[in-house]
Amino acid sequence: MAESKIAVVTGAGSGVGRAAALALLGAGWSVALAGRRADALEATIAEAGDAGTRCLAVPTDVGDAASVAALFQAVEQKWGRLDLLFNNAGRGAPAVDVDELKLEDWFGTVAANLNGAFLCAQQAFRIMKHQKPQGGRIINNGSISAHTPRPFSAPYTATKHAITGLTKSLSLDGRRWDIACGQLDIGNAATEMTQRMTNGVPQPNGTMMVEPRMDARHVGEAVLHMASLPLDANVQFMTIMATKMPFVGRG
Repeated sequence: MAESKIAVVTGAGSGVGRAAALALLGAGWSVALAGRRADALEATIAEAGDAGTRCLAVPTDVGDAASVAALFQAVEQKWGRLDLLFNNAGRGAPAVDVDELKLEDWFGTVAANLNGAFLCAQQAFRIMKHQKPQGGRIINNGSISAHTPRPFSAPYTATKHAITGLTKSLSLDGRRWDIACGQLDIGNAATEMTQRMTNGVPQPNGTMMVEPRMDARHVGEAVLHMASLPLDANVQFMTIMATKMPFVGRG
């Protein structure tokens, strides 16, 4: 690529975020890595090798508006524009009955998964709307749970259903400004978050089952594919999942 395009990847210190950042860097992008832990962001840069020179590590709490604003200010100061936001950062909550869920776990999940995605999208939208050439792309991490819940997952599932509404709204409102927005729904990528699946996780019929997982690298390649399209084309929704995971027919 003649001139490096600029991306922000949240949750870039591990898992899917790291895989996406590495895929973008491998294709010549420059990437701002956002995440709560500076050491994890530096580990992503180290794994990128020579491409790490095109990284900017910005420790960020996506649920905090001031922290998010500082992230995008740093991107503008370094590169002067933004071509892509991968809204990936998020968390889950303990797998308990709704009446046993602690309020701090509900609010914490909403802050990271929904508020964080909105705050980052708002800042990205502002830059993309006013830069020249105008426009850019936002990709939201929706998850399989944007469609179908797991048992004991009300906070996570509620936020991921909400991400679908955010994706549609951003896609609609972004048309005027050449801002494309799509959603990547991921099922069982092999990350720290899904490690528990190797020991068995609850199923809707009350049983426990070890679920297949897939290499997170494939998710990174999917993000790169969506990001590489011209702005007059958009992957509105994509599902990428371990082929044999119990999603189709779940429940």
